[in-house]
Amino acid sequence: MVTQGTGPSDVGRTYAPAQAVPSRLPSLTGLRFVAAMMVFATHVVWYTQLIPGDTGKELREAFALSGSYGVGFFFILSGFVLTWTARSDDTARSFWRRRLVKIGPMHLVTFGLAAILVLSTARPTRAVDWLASLTLQQAWFPSIQTSSAVNGVAWSLACEFFFYLAFPALLPLVRRIRVEWLWPAAGAVLVLIAGMFLVATYVVTDQPRLVAFSVSGEVSFTQVWFVYFFPPVRALEFVLGILLARIVAAGRWPRIGLVPAFALAVAGYVIALYLPYLAGTAGLATVWTAPLIAAAAVADRQRAASVFRRPAMVYLGELSFAFYMVHWIVIMTAAELIGPTRTFSLTTGALLVLALLLVALAASFVLYRCVETPLVRRFGRHRPGPGGTDLPAAPTPLRRAGHRVPE
Repeated sequence: MVTQGTGPSDVGRTYAPAQAVPSRLPSLTGLRFVAAMMVFATHVVWYTQLIPGDTGKELREAFALSGSYGVGFFFILSGFVLTWTARSDDTARSFWRRRLVKIGPMHLVTFGLAAILVLSTARPTRAVDWLASLTLQQAWFPSIQTSSAVNGVAWSLACEFFFYLAFPALLPLVRRIRVEWLWPAAGAVLVLIAGMFLVATYVVTDQPRLVAFSVSGEVSFTQVWFVYFFPPVRALEFVLGILLARIVAAGRWPRIGLVPAFALAVAGYVIALYLPYLAGTAGLATVWTAPLIAAAAVADRQRAASVFRRPAMVYLGELSFAFYMVHWIVIMTAAELIGPTRTFSLTTGALLVLALLLVALAASFVLYRCVETPLVRRFGRHRPGPGGTDLPAAPTPLRRAGHRVPE
């Protein structure tokens, strides 16, 4: 089936849709696990001393930003997926319900598990930290203690929660952009992302200096918070994902294959390691992953080869949300049990890291099967009905193809 065009604005297509368009984009699901593993890598080498000596030091330097790179990828992907799956008969109320069913139960369960860890280790936690973390508001606080309270990775879920609230208002605005203006709009978002780095560097206070993680006294936590945690700033990556979905749907994405796009994302990460910390840790770095998302979507539409589409990768991608939410708890629990001074040989340390990965995967499997899947099936189905604000349909090529991407 040849996808219907959208009129004169379709002149200059850079690729032609496949004859038979698949109903899903599984490569994007597979890529989710790659991003989750990047986050795991940062946390396991920085929050434990399992890998000793020079090797451990080199790994900490190599993976210092892989966690932030993976999180930025998720933010762009989220905007892409939500736009790709927008339905003409949807309402804001129905959309919010489905998103809450998707993230809420998993957050509450992992919050409870993390709370046990916090209480058992007597980690200083104030009432505001507990409340902000429970209600997914911690990312709004320019406090290192509050933003990372309880389950240390849940701050990104606070950003996603903000994105979900804003999406029914954002999508109609982006849908009004004419096809020929999509690339200029994406360029404008990139300029704004770069501008946030400049604001953080030259406007936000650089005192007191933060000496933690890989920052080494270069910047203040307030500067880090502004570019890394603050939901409105991170929403720029989400908007970039929305625009990217429209660009791909309109056939305006250039012929960049999946392998070159992946190489570009890897090169972007290497570059980020040599940028100033504020540039390498958030949106200005993770925009390098945007071509990978678009190329993976195009590869699936054209049925081109994709390693990320293999069944094992897709299933691990389905586990990625649960894995992301539980892995930090597993790592921090292991760090407490092992202790900060105990050392191991390189071989033993590597085996222990592998064991932590397997434990986190096993826990994510249980959470996925027992929490996420049954509740989404029971309460997360699309139910069109009166009331609320209608969400615009996805662009014509997508709607005709019936695309569906699990998130």
